[in-house]
Amino acid sequence: MEEPESKKQINEECIINRLPGDLIERIFFRLPVSTLLTCRGVCKQWQNFIRDPQFAASHLQLAPSYALLFFPQGLVSGVLYPSDAILIDEAWSPSTCAVPVIGPDDFLFGSCNGLLGSYTKTSTIKIANLATGECLHLEKPSKNVKGDHYCFYSFGFHPVTKEYKITHFLGDCVNGRPHNKDRFNIIQVYTLGDEKWKDIRTPEPLSLISVRNSGVVNVDGKMYWLTEDMLVSWQHAVISFDLSEESFATIQLPAEREDQDRYGPRKFWIREMHGKICILTAQPSRYDPRALLGELQIWTLENTVEQQRWSKKYNIKNPPNYIPGPHSVHRDRIMTQLYNSVCSYELFSENFEIDLSKKLKLFDSKPRWMYNMQSYIVVKSLVSLDVYKKAGIVRRPKQQVGWELKKWKAWEDKRREAEDIRYRVHKHEHALFGNAEKMGKMYQSLQDKPHDVAERLRAELNQVLQDMPHNPSQPKSPRRLNWVEQKQDYEKLMARSVKLKERAQVMKQAHDNILSIIASFKSDKGKSAAGASSSSSIARVDEKKEEENI
Repeated sequence: MEEPESKKQINEECIINRLPGDLIERIFFRLPVSTLLTCRGVCKQWQNFIRDPQFAASHLQLAPSYALLFFPQGLVSGVLYPSDAILIDEAWSPSTCAVPVIGPDDFLFGSCNGLLGSYTKTSTIKIANLATGECLHLEKPSKNVKGDHYCFYSFGFHPVTKEYKITHFLGDCVNGRPHNKDRFNIIQVYTLGDEKWKDIRTPEPLSLISVRNSGVVNVDGKMYWLTEDMLVSWQHAVISFDLSEESFATIQLPAEREDQDRYGPRKFWIREMHGKICILTAQPSRYDPRALLGELQIWTLENTVEQQRWSKKYNIKNPPNYIPGPHSVHRDRIMTQLYNSVCSYELFSENFEIDLSKKLKLFDSKPRWMYNMQSYIVVKSLVSLDVYKKAGIVRRPKQQVGWELKKWKAWEDKRREAEDIRYRVHKHEHALFGNAEKMGKMYQSLQDKPHDVAERLRAELNQVLQDMPHNPSQPKSPRRLNWVEQKQDYEKLMARSVKLKERAQVMKQAHDNILSIIASFKSDKGKSAAGASSSSSIARVDEKKEEENI
């Protein structure tokens, strides 16, 4: 007698739970976050195990990394494009679906341990878990500050205190208006879980323009940025801000200066590469400051117990014009935007020249602007935001946000139109496939007979069946696609629609040919084919209806 389903399930659960705890843990460590989220619903023991912060921290250390390429919203040829992001996995394959936690009006300003920090034009900023979709909206440190920008925010984690901190460079203001838009004296700091932001005064006035132009990075619990405008010599320094001690320090840039500075003053960026601070420097064209000339140098900061030392890591000839940040390198390949495409190049050795023929093209970025793509190295984690939701500055957005806004109506209408076309194409493909099978069965008795007419019928039916898909395409899931995949998907959908019409024409022509063959056969042999003719007429009516639907 078979065991009742509930008892059988209990016995299976007991067998699994009888495994040693360290073995279950090792199995769970190798599962992706999406699978673990499903496993949490299996039983209370697994739920507690997976929700344990210690397990989440250990799983994080083994999680594979992705490159997240972010494109902020902006006008392109008079059309407003929403913010969007594409994930690049370890095999360098681009994602197809949009990142759900990134809204059309979000501006990404940081990432750590699977959490993303986003600036919005509302009164809040957002911290969200990339994998679980959990979100936390926090009140901004300063309201109605003119000239505020997402690049003045940063998001970091201190590995010793285990604290997440958001920082904001506050420009010199008087009554909310910029007093000196080029300088700042205060960094505003918020620790997740605290009740309010606090102001930390800098040792001296520092350049806000440099923060915006050269970038900010967070490494090992410290935030780093350049002190002055990029159009200065190597003699300027990097400022570091310790997220735990909330103290400042100065790091001198490399003393070495190249002799090939014939194109003019150098441009500088600060980036993170494989967990280290690095400085990128190159010379811009005097005619187009965005175009790079000569060589691109990449210096990394080596931290030892005795001292900090700069080391020239790469010297790249014929560099691409745009190197995104704050993370420019993913798995020993440097990422860049080249005209209308996003691609990567392998970092071969200390001195090498970029060979355009050896680029790895990731996707077509048209019509996005070339110089505003950001790149982050991210992971998918189980880090929970629940413990921070009771803080006093946590807010619910008061304004309507996201795709519900009127300005995104055209985008939503186009997406719904594509889904409607997909449904209709799938429906007609399925009907056409069914009719082709009916035609085969309808004339089966005729084509089985050993005479010339049967051979001609077989040839016509084979032509129909060869042109039919083996399995009509299934409708896609309702998940929102990113803009690259959406564009390709729409083009494929139009191609399917054209192919569908062509198949209908092939089927109609074959049907007419079959009727002509049968009529000729009847005339030559003088035999009655009323049954076959009647069936053919019915099939023809069905085909005509299907053609009209298409």
